[in-house]
Amino acid sequence: MPCSRLVKNQNKASMALAESKPNLSHLQVSELVKRLFDLTPSQIHPLPSYDDQNFHLVVSEDKEYVLKVMNSEDSQNPTLLELQTHAMTFLHERGLPAQTVLPTTSGQVMSLEDIDCGFGMQKYVVRLLTYLPGTTITKVPCSPQILYEAGKMAAKMDTVLQEMEHPQLHVLQREKFIWSLSNIPLLEPYLHLMDGDPVQQVVKSVIQLYKTCVQPKLGSFRKCINHGDFNDHNILVQPDDSTAYKISGILDFGDMSSGYYVFELAITIMYMMIENPTSLDVARDVLAGWESVIPLNEAERDALYLLVLCRFCQSLVVARHTVVQHPENKDYLMITTKTGIRHLCRLWELGKEVVEKRWFQNAAQDSGLQAQEV
Repeated sequence: MPCSRLVKNQNKASMALAESKPNLSHLQVSELVKRLFDLTPSQIHPLPSYDDQNFHLVVSEDKEYVLKVMNSEDSQNPTLLELQTHAMTFLHERGLPAQTVLPTTSGQVMSLEDIDCGFGMQKYVVRLLTYLPGTTITKVPCSPQILYEAGKMAAKMDTVLQEMEHPQLHVLQREKFIWSLSNIPLLEPYLHLMDGDPVQQVVKSVIQLYKTCVQPKLGSFRKCINHGDFNDHNILVQPDDSTAYKISGILDFGDMSSGYYVFELAITIMYMMIENPTSLDVARDVLAGWESVIPLNEAERDALYLLVLCRFCQSLVVARHTVVQHPENKDYLMITTKTGIRHLCRLWELGKEVVEKRWFQNAAQDSGLQAQEV
């Protein structure tokens, strides 16, 4: 598993009890799917998930689904889960490649089930979603073309989500959600976990700059609903022709929250950088794709460099907290954070002016080339 996703999954796990993750057997899955959806899967394949339990179900040659069994902690917030499901359907209906839900035989988009997974009876929210074709973007060559497409899709996604109406939209105001770029100061109580590590001072400096240079300017950013986790494992792609790829799927809306357009761009850039050997040029291509849909305003452009650094800091700091909660994973987890530390320190050492010059000048050139090709 690539380090960016592993770190994110490990970090999320520290916020929940180990017993909250479901652990259904294949027999339990078969019985559940038959009872709730009147389907009999011929094949059941586990899918990766740290907090929840996901299965790829094959019912027939032309019928494939994903069964999602949410952890018992998140299952206590069905309103948020229903809103995430609504967002996926909203995007799908407007032509974006998001999953849709298959209702239960009683017409529900999700069902709260009492299941014994070895910890006694607990309540788990169960949903059945369409299975999207494609492979994760990590498994294809990381070309300027696919990075451009990732930036463009992220911008289109947030533009469409901003049109969404729902009576419970207020639940997306997640004021204590540590993964929101609105909440960078929430990292401060965990900084002591980095004592003795030289990167601690970089993280402290980034947080201070956020408080002095970004927070006062939030009012100048354009608001939207963020997917919040547009990373290399949540983007599916398919070949478009012999040399290009198209995005065929957007997955995992669990980090969705109210935010700002520039937040989504910063998150996308960070995750596209983490696995790329020419990481500094990644932002150029992602930015060019983004600005083909939503050109940044002056305040957003000025904050982008710092917001990318903030996303790296979120990943690194919460990872240290995870090590405390799960010391058995320390060696593996700390190895996987080295890439993030290297990117953060390099961006910090180069400085805002140098990095922005590389990003914005080259993004303008990329946009020109894309326009010529069209």
